[in-house]
Amino acid sequence: MARPPLPAASRKASPLPAPASASGSAPGAGPGPAPGSGPVPAPRVLAVAHRGDPYRYRENTLPSIGSALAAGADAVEVDVRLTRDGVPVLLHDATLERLWGDPRAVRSVTLEQLEHVGGEVGSGLRVPTLADAVKTLTETPAAQLLIDLDDAGPAAAAWATVTGLGAERRVAFCGPVAAMLAVRDIAPEADIALTWKQPRLPDQALLADLRPHYLNPPFGLATPEFVAAAHEAGLSVSTWTADLRRTMRRLRRTGVDSITSNRVGLLRAVLDGAR
Repeated sequence: MARPPLPAASRKASPLPAPASASGSAPGAGPGPAPGSGPVPAPRVLAVAHRGDPYRYRENTLPSIGSALAAGADAVEVDVRLTRDGVPVLLHDATLERLWGDPRAVRSVTLEQLEHVGGEVGSGLRVPTLADAVKTLTETPAAQLLIDLDDAGPAAAAWATVTGLGAERRVAFCGPVAAMLAVRDIAPEADIALTWKQPRLPDQALLADLRPHYLNPPFGLATPEFVAAAHEAGLSVSTWTADLRRTMRRLRRTGVDSITSNRVGLLRAVLDGAR
């Protein structure tokens, strides 16, 4: 299988507020049903673009986001880290080395210094701020942004950016337990996809505290049994990161609600029945 033009990072991602379902629920309608509230009606499966469209453009950049949206993504997942002066920017790795050829850690540079990394001003081949990404995404009606947090550090600054732009209903968060608990503490209304790497569902105490809309397992764990159990518990299921057509088709058959891929154009075609 072909790989993105730049070395791929660890695969982790997921979805956002679901489109209207059989029950008529609206996108971004809050943190989702309470655990144990009964089966979730099956919505249209969401196509989520992993870090944009990394087979065509550098991941986590504005051109990559724009390309994913043009290819039919329902949502775009991005990774967020903080600069030294506390500005949330789009970057998966702790350093700028892999994507930008600069060995410095992003937390060691200010936003002003970061603006000198990458291509010419206006080229789009630069490390964008989260604010830039939100503004780009909101130019596309109904599209959603999924903010992936590996840890709790950027949670407050990311949420402040989202609320400052009035984009609460266009944004969701995904990540491990500690990061998502930090999001829930500062944003009771935020949509959350809990990244989950165990074959059993989280316990009820955690679900009650976190109130996730989605469970977000890697695709190997998204079996029909797992998906059915999650739906019975009142949870939607997103899964990552499926890049092969046969994997996309299998996941669709299991009844997942959202699939994340580095090849969102192919995923869109599979979900629409064209391939």
